[in-house]
Amino acid sequence: MTGGIGRHSGGETPPRSPDDGHEPRHADGPNNEGPAQSQLPADAPTVRIHRPAPAAGTASPAADSGATPDVDTQATGAPAAEAATVAQPVAGLTSAPAGPPPPQPPTEPPQPPAEPPQPPAEPPQPQAEPPQPPAGPEASQSGPAGRSRRFKVGVGVAAVLAAGAVVYAVDYAMSADRVPRGVTVAGVDVGGKTRSEAETVLRAQIGPRAQQPVQVQAGDVQAQLVPEAAGLGVDWPATLDRAGNQPRSPLTRFTSLFSHREVGVSATRDDAKLAAAVNELRAQTDRGPLEGAVVFEGANPVGVPPRDGQTLDGPGAEAALADGWADRDGVRVPVQVTRVSVTQDAVDSALRDVAAPAVAADLVVTGRDGKSAVLGRDQVGAVLTFAPDDRGGLTPRYNVDAAAGLLGPQLASTEVQPKDASFSLAGGTPTVVPAVAGEAIDWHKTLDPLPTLLTGQAPRTTAAIYQPKPPALTTEAAQKLGIREVIGEFTSGGFEYASGVNIRLAAKEIDGALVKPGDTFSLNGYTGPRGSAQGYVESGIINNGRPDKAVGGGISQLATTLYNAAYFAGMEDAGHTEHSYYISRYPAAREATVFEGAIDLQFKNASPTGVLIETIGTGSDVTVRLWGTRTVDVQSITGDRSKYTSPNTVTLPKGPGCVASGGAQGFTTSDTRVITDHASGKEISRHTRTVKYDPVPIVKCE
Repeated sequence: MTGGIGRHSGGETPPRSPDDGHEPRHADGPNNEGPAQSQLPADAPTVRIHRPAPAAGTASPAADSGATPDVDTQATGAPAAEAATVAQPVAGLTSAPAGPPPPQPPTEPPQPPAEPPQPPAEPPQPQAEPPQPPAGPEASQSGPAGRSRRFKVGVGVAAVLAAGAVVYAVDYAMSADRVPRGVTVAGVDVGGKTRSEAETVLRAQIGPRAQQPVQVQAGDVQAQLVPEAAGLGVDWPATLDRAGNQPRSPLTRFTSLFSHREVGVSATRDDAKLAAAVNELRAQTDRGPLEGAVVFEGANPVGVPPRDGQTLDGPGAEAALADGWADRDGVRVPVQVTRVSVTQDAVDSALRDVAAPAVAADLVVTGRDGKSAVLGRDQVGAVLTFAPDDRGGLTPRYNVDAAAGLLGPQLASTEVQPKDASFSLAGGTPTVVPAVAGEAIDWHKTLDPLPTLLTGQAPRTTAAIYQPKPPALTTEAAQKLGIREVIGEFTSGGFEYASGVNIRLAAKEIDGALVKPGDTFSLNGYTGPRGSAQGYVESGIINNGRPDKAVGGGISQLATTLYNAAYFAGMEDAGHTEHSYYISRYPAAREATVFEGAIDLQFKNASPTGVLIETIGTGSDVTVRLWGTRTVDVQSITGDRSKYTSPNTVTLPKGPGCVASGGAQGFTTSDTRVITDHASGKEISRHTRTVKYDPVPIVKCE
């Protein structure tokens, strides 16, 4: 049997190695254990045979058919025709799998070639190592068919790229002056339009939004704002500039077919109008923090949910409105939040565990003589309140004084009120009227278990606890005040009837007043309100420098009388005001006026003994005496009158508001008070007070 190219001498395909499909070795490789093959001369030409590896146990098609396989000849330095000629006589080349094949015993000895090999036209170049033919699918791609397929793929790719380039160029050329695809402005699609077309669309769709209210979300509060009224508009060219130019990147142009890019409007703004509009929003958006609490509506406790406070961030709100006023979804503006400390759980707990049980039943306090006081369920809210603690909770607070104010009057008849020691002048000299000790309910002790009482089961009852109550001025303390003689006295008269009513009423109020050592007496403070409800009537006053009438008028006569009595008793002047113009029935520069809530008369008892005020009012005059212990003597020196001024004339319509006056001159004068020690006669002090009186205007009623 003759040998064939790439086959064993027996004419069978060698078995495949375990690494099936790998590149075969030459038959004369180092691992070939078969009989020796024909040896080629050292200068034999190199031949590379390309064919697919046969399956194991299957004969090569070339061997079976006797056909010459496709050979990629690369004979160094020889033309292709010569290489084909040389290929025929090559002996001893076999297709061997990669790796050492298992040894095959030869079935018959190798046969010499039928014809001796023809020498090549040119000597071939030796090859250091026999080439390895490719195996598997790669072998099929390395031949002419593979090169053909690669060429076709390359041509296809080039065609696609060329077509894409043409499409890109045409697309770019046709859209160069248009807004990039996918661009939206405040939700309005303007992609692919010319700038002129885009501006027309935007003016039509976004322009009217400037006159429509925009929803403004500030924290958890919604409000509205009209952009145009807030000084906001659209800069159309700048808005289109935001869209940018046509992109050069093919990828960007391709993806723009399936995506959108929102650029928003470029706004014009009037800063003054915008700031004013934002400030107007504060009435709706701003609020203080509201701590969680529990309040009472009658007998029903109600939980107040906690709520954070918030304040509009003015500059931030202006910027947000300028950027987003055209958006259909409205604008969210920034706020500064003030957190609260009380949690909703704390509110629920206080409501459930404290407030609700507190109003479950009335609270009853039993007193003497079978009497009792009731704190009704609807009054609990005046006693029980809640305050935040430092842990997010609510702490109950019980106002005992408020409870006593509600319960006390109901048991007042069971108490004995103390009576201070006083003085009687019935015999012409002061005598001490002894004090009386009292017995009253100690409400703080009585209501000490109030928290437990308000959560206990009905009936909720506790007994009042009575305690002795001493008088503020005991008999012994009154006797030590040294009230034994008149130390200052003054009488004034000449008032009209209505003034006399008011003077006597106020004089009765201060009769018996006691001024302890170091205390200050206030005429307004002691009498309290002097209105119609207290029995005062309308009488003459000075209003805006001219005569007028008002309820309580004429009290200045009592003030002047009291001032002079205190003046001569050596009391310390703690504040007084002269009339604006001189009244002839008063001593010049030594008189005083009062006006409820505005002008007061006060003096301080700086002596070591007490002072008792006695008043005596008649139909024509009023007298004030100060009783105590004389320690000083007082002298008054009246200065000369000077710097006279003439009155002006005022004409008013006839009626109740016009009080006619003949007028009088104004002038300046003074009074000097000299105080000396009663025992030694030594001068203690000398003080001069200068007073300027305005002229009394001439008032005509016409």
